[in-house]
Amino acid sequence: MPINNRYEFMYFVECINGNPNGDPDAGNSPRIDPEDMCGLISDVAVKRRIRNYIQTARGNQPPFSIIIQQSTNVNKFIAKANEMVTNGAKAGTKDKIDAAKQWLCQNYYDVRTFGGVLSTGANAGQVRGPVQLTFLRSIDPILPLDISITRMAVTQDVKGAETYDDYEKWEKEQPEDKLRTMGRKQLIPYGLYEGRGFISANLADDTGFSEDDLSLLWEAILNMYEHDRSASKGQMSTIAPVIIFRHVGTDSDESQRIRQSKLGCAPAHKLFELVNIKRKEGVSIARTYGDYSLTVDKSRLPKGVDIGFAYPTDKGIQIEWNETNENGGWMIVK
Repeated sequence: MPINNRYEFMYFVECINGNPNGDPDAGNSPRIDPEDMCGLISDVAVKRRIRNYIQTARGNQPPFSIIIQQSTNVNKFIAKANEMVTNGAKAGTKDKIDAAKQWLCQNYYDVRTFGGVLSTGANAGQVRGPVQLTFLRSIDPILPLDISITRMAVTQDVKGAETYDDYEKWEKEQPEDKLRTMGRKQLIPYGLYEGRGFISANLADDTGFSEDDLSLLWEAILNMYEHDRSASKGQMSTIAPVIIFRHVGTDSDESQRIRQSKLGCAPAHKLFELVNIKRKEGVSIARTYGDYSLTVDKSRLPKGVDIGFAYPTDKGIQIEWNETNENGGWMIVK
C-alpha cells in the first residue's frame, strides 16, 4: 500500500580531503556558490548514490530494479514496458501508456520514488516522483584546492605501436623523465553539507511508493557513501541521524485525519527552522562534524507533526519518534 503521510527530512554529509561533487563546467572543481563560497552537492549526485546503494543491496531485481544505470539507454526499458503490457505492439492509446507507466513503477524503484520522463522512446508517459531532493549546501564556506600530483607512468598513444613488444621497445628508447607526467586533483580539506528532502503521499498514490520503499530510502541515505568509495571522494559519510518530520494530523475523525496527514499540518520551511546547526564556541575552523552542535527544538513542533531520528543499527534502520535526548554532543533534542 502507498504511504499515507507527508514527510520532510534533513540529513548531513561530511567530506574530508575530497571532491564531494565536481563541476564539469569548472574543470571538475568542487561545486560552489560564488556569492558566499559555500559548497554545493547536486540532487542528481545524491540520487545516483541512492540508486547505486539500492542496486548493491537488492541485486537490481524487481521490484527494486534501477532504470537509470551507467552506460544504458533508458528507451530499452520503456520498450520492454510496452512489450509487457501490449503483447509486443507499440502503445498508442492512453490506457496502454498508463499500463506501461504502471508496469515501470511496479518494477523499478527509482521510477516510483523519483519519477522520470518515460516518453523518449516508445511512450510510457511521465511520472512525478513522490520523493524530491534539494541541492546540499555546506554549513560554512569551503576552500577548493587544485593540487599537482606526479604520475609515475604515461598513457601516450605511440604511433605505429600495436603490441606489447612495440610499446616495450618504445619505452626503452625514451629518457626516464619522459615516462613520467604531471596530474592534478581538486579537493576541499573539509565540508559539512546539509540536505533537505520532501515526500508527497498524494504522488505516492500514483506510483505505489510504499512503507517498505520508504524504509529502504532511509537505509540508502544513511549508507549511500559506504559503498561508493573512490580516491577523488576522500572520506565521505552521511552523519546519523536523518531528521524526519512526519505529518499525522489532529482531527478526531479518522478519515479527516488521514486527509490531514497527506496534505500536511505545517509548512516545510517552518519545520526546517526547528533545526539549528553551528560551529561550537571556540572552533574557528571545522575539521570534523564534532566541531558543530546540532540542536532540534522539539518544543516548537506544530501539532499534527511527529519528529523522528533515523539511525543505522546491526538490525537495520531504527527510527526514534518524538524522543528527547543528547547524542554525544552532536545532536541535542530539547
